[in-house]
Amino acid sequence: MPETAPPSASPVYRPTARTVPTRSKERAVYDRDLVHAILDEAYICHLGFVREGAPVVLPTLYGRVGERLYVHGSTGSRPLRMAGGPRGAGEQAGAGSDGTEAPGLAVCLTVTHVDGLVLARSAFHHSINYRSVVVHGIARQVTDAEERRVALDAIVEHVVPGRSYDSRPANDRELAATAVIRLDLDEVSAKVRAGGPIDEPEDVGLPHWAGVVPLARGYDAPVPADDLDPTVVLPDYLSVL
Repeated sequence: MPETAPPSASPVYRPTARTVPTRSKERAVYDRDLVHAILDEAYICHLGFVREGAPVVLPTLYGRVGERLYVHGSTGSRPLRMAGGPRGAGEQAGAGSDGTEAPGLAVCLTVTHVDGLVLARSAFHHSINYRSVVVHGIARQVTDAEERRVALDAIVEHVVPGRSYDSRPANDRELAATAVIRLDLDEVSAKVRAGGPIDEPEDVGLPHWAGVVPLARGYDAPVPADDLDPTVVLPDYLSVL
């Protein structure tokens, strides 16, 4: 398996021109642990890229392994094909015969949590409390068999921890139909808004309710499949959701 992205000794990501916001700069955060926590808590990311000169944004599952994010999809998926992979002799111009990597696909990956609805006295100052992460970089297709296995397990574990050990692994046919791309956590920032409404001083006395409506993620009781063998019990990792 190729070396994974080495963990940085720095507790923060280095700000860049693309990761410093033009508005509300005070909400930008580069703390590595916070970025990881925001990524690990979400289920869906939005993957943005340019296809034939037009912007495209796709919602998709993902998984994190250290300083890398993995996204999977069909081998027929355009962004996954565009991300390329190691090139060998006889492929596109500029490719060497030593299996050097293709240029990859420039992407912007985002994850967002909405934590509350912020209701101000004025319509202009309504907002939301949120935590978000934006990752810029070059996505590349994963072709190493062991890294692909680690990536696919990580995506399953990201959704339900413990599930990859309690399900049938993908077979050769399924693996052949599945592509995986990786994106290193290098050019990264988080942005956080917390707290109550910020009204104009002259609006504080207006007779309108102001405050925050908190939002929280919750789970209903698991619903078994219609054809589930009744002797199969609910696993512990689902009972604690």
